Amino acid sequence: MTKSKKLEFRPNDFIVYPAHGVGQIISIEEQEVAGYKLELFVITFEKDKMTLRVPTHKAVDIGMRSLSSPDVINQAMKTLKGKAKVKRAMWSRRAQEYEQKINSGDLISIAEVVRDLHRTDDQREQSYSERQLYEAALERLTREVAAVSGGDEIAAAKQVDEVLTSRAA
Repeated sequence: MTKSKKLEFRPNDFIVYPAHGVGQIISIEEQEVAGYKLELFVITFEKDKMTLRVPTHKAVDIGMRSLSSPDVINQAMKTLKGKAKVKRAMWSRRAQEYEQKINSGDLISIAEVVRDLHRTDDQREQSYSERQLYEAALERLTREVAAVSGGDEIAAAKQVDEVLTSRAA
């Protein structure tokens, strides 16, 4: 792997880590692990009160990426406006697919999960596991929208909610 590839992330950059969502690189440090010197990104996830250390040479391989561009955010919003695609497969299979989409870190895939699991007031209530997946996807989506727009999560949540409720009308 080239050095330029791993150094596209710098301290104070906001990034997306597939399994955890939006985080901020607070520093790049060297640690010795099992006799090897490793250069690590120190990433903090403020909302989860979690700090993660990722080897710089592995960051791209594991799917760590920069925040989405405004174009990708717009594409995600268009995805939310679309008609929900609910497959008729068993719930366990669908839940697994939704989980994979959420943990992929791909904003469009996350938007698809939010779209497919969103319920309006006149629709049947969600099961506990459906609601858990929906809320996880919604949280990931709103955090990235907020980070890209530089706004707060409340404004981003309103923006997403407006898109979801406008499609029902």
